[in-house]
Amino acid sequence: MDMEQMKYGMKIRLGDDLPDYPPFLDGVRRAPGRGFSLSRNQTEIALKNALRYVPDHLHATLAPEFMEELTRYGRIYAYRYRPAGAIKGRPVHEYKGKCLEAKALQVMIDNNLDFDVALYPYELVTYGESGQVFQNWLQYQLVKKYLEVLEPDQTLVIHSGHPLGLFRSRLEAPRVINSNGLMVGMYDNVQDWEIAASMGVTNYGQMTAGGWFFIGPQGIVHGCFNMLLNAARHAGVGNGDDLRGVLYVTAGIGSISSAQTKAAQISQCVAIIAEVNNTMVDRRLKQGWLDYASADLSDVTDRAVRALEKNEALTIAYRGNTVDLLEYLVERGVTPAILSDQTSCHIPYSGGYTPQGLTFEEGRALLQKNRDGFKDKVHESLRRHWTSIKALTDRGAWFLEYGNSIMEAMYDAGVKELSRNSRDKKDGFIFPDFIEAITGPELFDLGYGPFRWVCLTGKDEDLEKTDMAAMECIDPDRRPQDRDNYNWIKYAGENDLVIGTRARMLYQDLSGRMKIALRFNDLVRNGETGPIMIGRDHHDTGGADCPTRETSNIRDGSNVTADMSIHCFAGNAARGMTFVSMHNGGGVGIGRSLHTGFALLLDGSDRVDEIIRNALPWDVMGGIARRSWARNPNAMEAAVQHNATSSDCITLPWLAEDCLVKGTVESYFSGKEDS
Repeated sequence: MDMEQMKYGMKIRLGDDLPDYPPFLDGVRRAPGRGFSLSRNQTEIALKNALRYVPDHLHATLAPEFMEELTRYGRIYAYRYRPAGAIKGRPVHEYKGKCLEAKALQVMIDNNLDFDVALYPYELVTYGESGQVFQNWLQYQLVKKYLEVLEPDQTLVIHSGHPLGLFRSRLEAPRVINSNGLMVGMYDNVQDWEIAASMGVTNYGQMTAGGWFFIGPQGIVHGCFNMLLNAARHAGVGNGDDLRGVLYVTAGIGSISSAQTKAAQISQCVAIIAEVNNTMVDRRLKQGWLDYASADLSDVTDRAVRALEKNEALTIAYRGNTVDLLEYLVERGVTPAILSDQTSCHIPYSGGYTPQGLTFEEGRALLQKNRDGFKDKVHESLRRHWTSIKALTDRGAWFLEYGNSIMEAMYDAGVKELSRNSRDKKDGFIFPDFIEAITGPELFDLGYGPFRWVCLTGKDEDLEKTDMAAMECIDPDRRPQDRDNYNWIKYAGENDLVIGTRARMLYQDLSGRMKIALRFNDLVRNGETGPIMIGRDHHDTGGADCPTRETSNIRDGSNVTADMSIHCFAGNAARGMTFVSMHNGGGVGIGRSLHTGFALLLDGSDRVDEIIRNALPWDVMGGIARRSWARNPNAMEAAVQHNATSSDCITLPWLAEDCLVKGTVESYFSGKEDS
């Protein structure tokens, strides 16, 4: 088939004119080079893969540009096709489209790429160092074209950022089905994924980047705030409601949307947060999410100690490496009550972790020139990092990982003593992940998870109305979890958390989510607000399979399986969610998890009421059913209650007596040992 015939068959395509090359604005954060290691043949394919998006008469101009991007950055971003100026999530009525759902999804995409929201907006990275909305700007432009013509009875299918096409479906079907980074089993590893990413055939969507539902830092602020409250309760410090008089030491202001800085302020602790990227420190100082910053370890520590003595809240950034900070605290004899880390250790060898002894800039330069040398330094640094963590925990610090895979990274660097079973990583590590210790048993097992919404008009008054409506749906005296979340939403407005679209989130169980979603749809129906998009973080009761994070408190051996997330995805699609997505890696790295998400447009219709009643119970209770079958006490309680109050029927486990099982097993193994 010749190109003329192909061109005739292209119903939707990019234009014939070559766009002007847009300027790069000073001060905008840029992603590091990801390294170039493709073979000659792979490079040829990568170039052809990018050029297939654009008319053939433009290839001679674009081929050298794309080649330069590929060899310099390790990716073809097609910068020429980025819209000039700032991208922002505008009010929904300002977008072109044949259905409201398609316009709403464009709001979500553009919010992810807002200069104030995205970590590296020119490289389409929203957060987590490598979580991209799309692989390149060609995909962005083409997806926008598809969404502008999407009909209410069509579905747009997207493979790792690439719009496969529009297909006839039903009004009740999703408008968009999206996946990112899915690899065949034997190729589901970082090395093979990086080759595929460089060739332009896969994308690391993280969770909410490729899921088009990133609401800026407040979602992660809330998660981090909950983590701090509950960590303090476990460590036996604080007063239950705040962390006055508590020292919290961690790292990572440039990762996870700087959530730790704001969460520390809200919790009223004394926090020292190490960060090597000065631009991120300066950004949060200007924003008011940091109180003070210094590169002087003595100054940082002295200020923290004085604040503790006065019972004052203080959030300090140490402009330097976390290893240097921890070693200094060990030497000074200053022991934090709570110790953590939020650097992007799910990609320690791709810029997520800067090794001790190198500045941020030196680390990026070494990464670009010598990836193997960079990896060696990362391993050396992680081993030193572990030595300080061990010294501080031996003195009484309560350490937990905040879902960034740092213990797995340390284990891979040679710290084998971290293994809980002394053999491998399958049973986790000797220190708890925050989900294993807190969020899993106390939130996920009961169905509490990060419920989110976006007021698509962009009006502050709509957000205020939804805040009030959500509070009316929560009984703060029902459970401590409800009280925490009632107080969170009560004070959310004054904490000034909104960056980008008018959005909010809070943790709720099925009952709370149902009440709030139906109440919001009623607001839209009655004209009290404009349309609202609801969803959840993929990090939830049933939306993610990850043995080192979301399913770390599942101990029946199924923590390494992925049936739950796949069925969550399929069930949400079958029940009519507006948008469904599935991602390899989540926030922990390729091959380590499967994460699924959804978005549902509330348009005030009775049809959406039915979707809420059918889809939300599945989204939550599918996870509880799996957790209950794993014999998790709170999940069993929630499953029994659901069976008693609904027409659903969750399979419940018979519980074996420990003494019977241990005696039976002991009899077998003692006989083997005797023989």
